[in-house]
Amino acid sequence: MADRARRPSRTAGGGRAFAILLLLTGAAGLLASWVITLDKFKLLEDPGFTPGCSLNPVVSCGSIMKSEQASAFGFPNPMLGLVAYGIVVCVGVSLLAGAGFPGWYWLTFEAGTLFGVGFVTWLQFQSLYRINALCLWCCLAWIATIVLFWYLTSHIVRHGFLPAPARLRAFLGEFTWVIVVAHLGAVGMLILTRWWDFWTS
Repeated sequence: MADRARRPSRTAGGGRAFAILLLLTGAAGLLASWVITLDKFKLLEDPGFTPGCSLNPVVSCGSIMKSEQASAFGFPNPMLGLVAYGIVVCVGVSLLAGAGFPGWYWLTFEAGTLFGVGFVTWLQFQSLYRINALCLWCCLAWIATIVLFWYLTSHIVRHGFLPAPARLRAFLGEFTWVIVVAHLGAVGMLILTRWWDFWTS
């Protein structure tokens, strides 16, 4: 019993491809958050400012930034993204350097991305059916978060940090991309059908 208590926790790193995926999704989310934050500050200074990604009545970043939902926690949402996506980039760099992390670390990371994808889903609903506008930079952050969440979930399930049947682990080992494509495809279809008349006019 004493030997077992002294035994270090099982750790897991990540392959080069997974580390690069974390870097890319983190960098994409960080870029989107940075641009939106800058435009938000400009909008606060000048209420008449029009962000560069406000292209038409539907693709209208300004409408998103002026909404109550853009500050869901009492401060601009992208400021949260600056921190969260920065952490993702740091984890990706650490994995490239050969770092390994214990199960509790991966599960905490998973909890953060679960919150992220849940928050993104709420923002998608608000954007499509309450604000009635899209922000291209927000869409980039949505894509980054969805890809990150599913590949991270696949990673920790395959390493045994989340219990799952052997068939599910085998499926995730080969076909995580199917879930990602299905999720992104569903969001894309909602966007397409929400403004079908606009896109086809």
